[in-house]
Amino acid sequence: MAGLLAACASDKVQLVDPNIVPTNYKKEILDTLTATLIDPTNIRDAYISAPVLTDVGSEKRYTACVRYNARDDAKHYEGVTDHVAYFYGGHLNQLVDATPDQCAKAAYQPFPELEKLCQAKQCA
Repeated sequence: MAGLLAACASDKVQLVDPNIVPTNYKKEILDTLTATLIDPTNIRDAYISAPVLTDVGSEKRYTACVRYNARDDAKHYEGVTDHVAYFYGGHLNQLVDATPDQCAKAAYQPFPELEKLCQAKQCA
């Protein structure tokens, strides 16, 4: 019994580095938006920024900004909105509405994959 306990005590817990650079961030954001948008078809004005290390509270985390104009359940465009993606351990952790200052300095680039999201995936 003592040997078994000693073996368990010697196992090291592997901690995840919270600030691994997200390499698959676009796909993870696309997958999340496919599942969460009311109408993921015909999105307009889609832009994304590359992940950057940002102060989040008292810690640093990779974040990226996403901007798009999606439709509501009545197929009306809601207007352009900004969202911030938070990454932990190199993977998307949260995608939430951005406050006005969170994405004010984002270096946006076109995000055509989002505009073509449901045409390619055939989702409705």
